[in-house]
Amino acid sequence: MFYLSRQTVGRHRALYAGAFVALAVGVFMLGLAATATAATIAYHLPASATIAVTTLGGADTSAQHVRVALAGADVSGLQTVLSMVGVICGFITIFVIASTFAFAVASRRRELGLLRLIGATPRQVRRMILGEALVVALAASITGAVAAQLATPLLLRKASYTDLAPVKLEPASPWVPLAIAVGAGMLVAMLGARSAARRAGKVAPVDALREAELEPPRIGAVRIVFGLLFLGGALTMLALIRPSSGDGAVPLAMFTPMVIVIALTLLAPLVVPVITRLWAAPVVAWTHISGRLARSNVVASPRRSASLAAPILAISAIAGSMVLSLSFAADSSAAAIRDAVRAPIVVTGPVPAESPGLKAVDAGLPTQLVRVAEDYAELEDAEGIDPKVAVETRDLSTIAGDLSNLNGNTVAISKEMAGMEHYRVGDEIPVVFVDRVPAKLRVVAILKDAFGVNPSFLIPLDVARRHAPDAKVERSFVLPADGVSPEDLVKRLPNAQLATDWEADQAKGLRKGNQLGLVMLLGPAALYSAIAIVNTLLMSSLQRRHEFVTSRLLGATGAQLSRMVLWESSLVGAVALSLGTATTITVGVLLRHAMTSGLTDVPMTVPWGILLGIGGICLTLAVGSALAPTAYLLRVAGREIAGHQGE
Repeated sequence: MFYLSRQTVGRHRALYAGAFVALAVGVFMLGLAATATAATIAYHLPASATIAVTTLGGADTSAQHVRVALAGADVSGLQTVLSMVGVICGFITIFVIASTFAFAVASRRRELGLLRLIGATPRQVRRMILGEALVVALAASITGAVAAQLATPLLLRKASYTDLAPVKLEPASPWVPLAIAVGAGMLVAMLGARSAARRAGKVAPVDALREAELEPPRIGAVRIVFGLLFLGGALTMLALIRPSSGDGAVPLAMFTPMVIVIALTLLAPLVVPVITRLWAAPVVAWTHISGRLARSNVVASPRRSASLAAPILAISAIAGSMVLSLSFAADSSAAAIRDAVRAPIVVTGPVPAESPGLKAVDAGLPTQLVRVAEDYAELEDAEGIDPKVAVETRDLSTIAGDLSNLNGNTVAISKEMAGMEHYRVGDEIPVVFVDRVPAKLRVVAILKDAFGVNPSFLIPLDVARRHAPDAKVERSFVLPADGVSPEDLVKRLPNAQLATDWEADQAKGLRKGNQLGLVMLLGPAALYSAIAIVNTLLMSSLQRRHEFVTSRLLGATGAQLSRMVLWESSLVGAVALSLGTATTITVGVLLRHAMTSGLTDVPMTVPWGILLGIGGICLTLAVGSALAPTAYLLRVAGREIAGHQGE
């Protein structure tokens, strides 16, 4: 049977070439993320760039000696980004490969029916399809892994000495990460082919001969059940995107679309015909024949249409939700910074001591400390402040405790930190300062969150100076003296800005950082999805030679068939983009409500250009990759018809 599988793959090279390319690219991206992650794990920090601490241990854990990287030598940021890239690329790969194999099997329904007619058992058909998947997966996974290994040094050179990895990274041993990537590719291909093989084994000989080009009118109960389960899980995750979720709302907003896409893909044979009829109504009214044929083709083959729509749905829902979520997160962060700053002037760096026209200067001293827990230790941002001055220049509203008690080995923490670690006023937090001196800081106040202005830990200014004597003031909040206008004082102070201008710069920086994150997270996935969209539509169009020949013999012109294909691909793209848009809007609205709770006058920035660009590119790729092979097939059909007429 494996020999037969190799023969059928060779005979259907055009059909399986798309699956090969899709899987090879997927394994390449997974392998690249894995090898780069291995390089960050293999990197050994010098002892001077780390702090050695001992965890506390607890009832279920023992104390451990760990080293925590200081700022400027930590590569965990790159590890986090690579992990997210791997998750997103892996998710896209699963859907692309599953839909590709499903389409490949659906395109060979007549052939499979004939095999059943001459005596092939359902088990033999399933084994043949799985064997084909194994042949394609093995070749594609090895190809992708080799390409990933060759590209790893270039990626590490680009990532070294950046904010995500402020050190030089060298390639590590590639065998384990590449083995993981190859194994993942093989597993994805076999899982994607398994469902298609089960459907292939159910093709009845008589049904295949009678309805070889038609799909069964119903989908399996198992698929419906799992689709509803994933839909229920997506609704639960959407319900959790609320103000009480805190910073967890953003990760939920990024991963919920993946669950929604799974649910919609499973239920697509039920959903696609309904939405197709809605979109087709104006097309049919305008075009009559070609639009009606396009609608009939899409509706009559819901599984095939769902396979074609899957990559468009996946990238539009995931990319759209991420773009909108990050934009709304930047809006809320900008509003939080605006509400947290009370001083009218912000100075970058320290303020000269003898400057005239000053009422108060809040020159906090930024530092870091290692917070020690039962089973881990984590580097945290902190700031040394003079509470008497700071309460006048920024929002330090207390939820519990009294900030006036901030002296000695004490600390005021943010509401978010208190919620995550269940700290209460009076608790002692074991820490190690950057000078390697351990201490226990007693919590004297829990403050309202003010991201971008106040760090999670505020300590007395003299404590910060004692443990971080080399720390420099990065910004100062300034109150002008009575009768001195902020505009006049800004002109006299070096590196000074009005608070409104400083807040605008902070918001601009947030958006710039978000754009970089989007490029890193969505760039590889978007490129892969573009390849998958083109690949799937090309496969679909190249299988229609017989259909075009028959249509031409019945009197259809080449222009009419081209218009039919145009409307078919447009309808498939419109259906997928409609579902992706609905997902994006739902996630975006819920996240905005969660992140703007308690804030006033939050601007709404919708990146229309990026969102419309995603939709336009998906639709253009879908239409272009369907029309290009159609023109070629129509020429082939014309030659065949001319040959028949000559005979």
